Amino acid sequence: MSESLIRQKAALTLAAAKKVLAAAEAEAVKQGWPVVIAVVDDGGHPLCLSRLDGAQHGSVAIAIAKAQAAVAFKRPTSAWSEALAGGRLGVLGLPGVVPSEGGMPLALEGHIIGAIGVSGVQAHEDGQIASAGVNVPLS
Repeated sequence: MSESLIRQKAALTLAAAKKVLAAAEAEAVKQGWPVVIAVVDDGGHPLCLSRLDGAQHGSVAIAIAKAQAAVAFKRPTSAWSEALAGGRLGVLGLPGVVPSEGGMPLALEGHIIGAIGVSGVQAHEDGQIASAGVNVPLS
């Protein structure tokens, strides 16, 4: 039995990233929330970013960090805020953890292909915007 040394995997294209970004941006505009939205590939490298009018510039780094944390740990960043609320302070020592809602991995056929990060309003609102992007069909 021969095992392949190379595997193929799905990759988040720029076109798909823009689709995710557009859906999240539409939700933010609908709600009137000035946020920054970042979409990264499976290595955490930014593919696209949108800073809505009125969004604070400090949210640029935070949105990217949320997306990078979601892809690195293969879970929404809300998992870390829930862990902290449960008293698990050790998560603060993990590199790259952002314990605030708004970062969510993007998956296709069970594989993480990237992530979205949102920053600028309350954490649950950031999460609502990120969910709008995650829920866009990519296939």
